[in-house]
Amino acid sequence: MCRWFAYLSETEECLLEDVLVTPAHSLSKQVHEHYLPKLLSHDPHELTTEHEITTRNRLFNVDGVGLAWYTSARADFNANSQGERPALYKDSQPPLNDTNFRSICANTATKACFAHIRAATATATTAVNNHPFVFGRHVFMHNGVVTDFLSIRRAMCELIDDDAYANISGSTDSEHFAALYMTELTNGKGKASWDEQYSTAEMKAALHKTMGTVVKLQREKLGGDRAQPNSLNVAATDGSQLVAFRCYNHAVEQPPSLYYSTKAGVTMNRKYPDHPDGKENPMARKKSDEHGRHVIVASEPSTYRKEDWILIEKNHCVMVEKNGDVVVESVEYPEEWNATVNSS
Repeated sequence: MCRWFAYLSETEECLLEDVLVTPAHSLSKQVHEHYLPKLLSHDPHELTTEHEITTRNRLFNVDGVGLAWYTSARADFNANSQGERPALYKDSQPPLNDTNFRSICANTATKACFAHIRAATATATTAVNNHPFVFGRHVFMHNGVVTDFLSIRRAMCELIDDDAYANISGSTDSEHFAALYMTELTNGKGKASWDEQYSTAEMKAALHKTMGTVVKLQREKLGGDRAQPNSLNVAATDGSQLVAFRCYNHAVEQPPSLYYSTKAGVTMNRKYPDHPDGKENPMARKKSDEHGRHVIVASEPSTYRKEDWILIEKNHCVMVEKNGDVVVESVEYPEEWNATVNSS
């Protein structure tokens, strides 16, 4: 599976290099290396089996990098534009081999970013298939797989509004899921509605409905006894709010890892004391309590202070409001969604 990282703050910018490159366990290093504290199976008294960890958290994420960061540049130069909008960069090589990615990170600060490294499943290794996916002010990314996607793709496309469908550039299950999510979020109003903001409750409801639609189509096309479970660690943001799901429609098997933190951003900002690897930070010039409220949601912790990271439970979501408030809720989950076939 893939790995991803999301940062959101109303007031505190992060330097992309500090959060995506510098830490010994930054997203850039998760191409080959993994750190999965607190990861438990469905039985809280037993550690997740090695096979299940490997299956859900594939060791090599070498099929490209994608990065979306919010900037006010367009609004600064265009009187008809207000607020920050996402800039997007994608490449089909791993991040640390990409000098353009490293240059962007070294010279870009933002209050909101989505970053993703890809492990391709059944589609081409090409930049357009890399996450995140952008629809106006909205950005989406996914770690996991919609199983038997080719069997339901045509039916999914029939449910996607024309503008969202036209916005699909690649061939992945994830981008089609994103387009269906945008259709649900905007009630099919199309591109004209992509600059609007929606509440986190509306974002959650749209993700939930999209997930339910996928399960329904799989059961219709394949039969309830043949549909396999889906790994759906998904995240969506408009640059000031964020919703992330950690979901897997199987009674006992687990989704890929997913954590959140409201503290680690201080450790990953060179203006403040401490260092993600516990080293000296001679560049610190501010006190830790001066750092603004922020939330990080990530496939793996980027710092080794594991007490700063909370593992999101299976079939739960994290919602981050404009003011930085964080709410963790269960995702409504009808029992009939459970796949009876074990994943391979």
